Amino acid sequence: MLKYSKALGLVVFVFLFAMCNQKSKSETEKETILKGSLDIAVDETVKQIVDDQVAVFEGTYYNAKITVKPNSEAEVINDLLNQKTKVAITTRDLTAEERARFDKSKINPRVTPFAHDAIAFISNKSNNDTLIALKSVIDFMQGKTDGKIKGLVFDNPNSSTVRYMKELAKVKEIPKSGVFSFKTNNEVIKFVSENEGMIGVIGINWFYQPTPDMTETINKINVLYVKGLNSNEYYSPTQNDLEIGKYPLARDLFIINCQGYSGLGMGFASFIAGDIGQRIVLKSGLLPYKTPGRKLKIRSEIIKDKE
Repeated sequence: MLKYSKALGLVVFVFLFAMCNQKSKSETEKETILKGSLDIAVDETVKQIVDDQVAVFEGTYYNAKITVKPNSEAEVINDLLNQKTKVAITTRDLTAEERARFDKSKINPRVTPFAHDAIAFISNKSNNDTLIALKSVIDFMQGKTDGKIKGLVFDNPNSSTVRYMKELAKVKEIPKSGVFSFKTNNEVIKFVSENEGMIGVIGINWFYQPTPDMTETINKINVLYVKGLNSNEYYSPTQNDLEIGKYPLARDLFIINCQGYSGLGMGFASFIAGDIGQRIVLKSGLLPYKTPGRKLKIRSEIIKDKE
């Protein structure tokens, strides 16, 4: 009888221990704002800055794993609308129609702006003229050629840069003649570096933060100064010109969170919009949405260092 009681007690103990372990494992695997795993759909034109943010976030919060999935803007937005992804980073806010679709699904997207970005025009280094009028580019997209532009080079027909320029030129389709499109910003940069007279259209983040294999190629191109439609001055996509609101091809970056609960998407959005995330944006060459503060220590007297 005693042996039976001991055996029964041992079984109960093992069962309770297993249950506690299972509970502990379940709690460990549960997603919070600082731990768990998350896939983020990212506009390919701004992948570099997102990679930086993810690297620092994961280095700070070891239990968080974020996978960046770059794609064209059209595909990123479609994945959001079809709930194939819950979190995305885009170069524009949601439209009224897109928000209406989320409303029908009883989803309330949280949209957080975190940086000021820009579309840049680039040319071959052999081109001594580093100035371009935005009107000339728009005329070219409308089929009006004056010989000043040999051709335009885009990354992807479904990209945010194409969408931006089509809206600016008020055209539904890009011209079939004189316009080239590839798949990535790196391909645009490489093509322009090898072909004189071509004007590339890229996200400026790819120029400021080139991939290691593109460092030499970057040195073969110029970023052009652009004259806006209602301006007589030329401005470049630098932090200074973005901050004063003079560069005519500026745009904002947004993280859109459709998780619907306090998960890793919320934690990451808070991180990139917070002090550390904004400093990462500043270092990248883009303009932070909120300028990181500086702490100054003011002393009432000068303390001489000991000799």
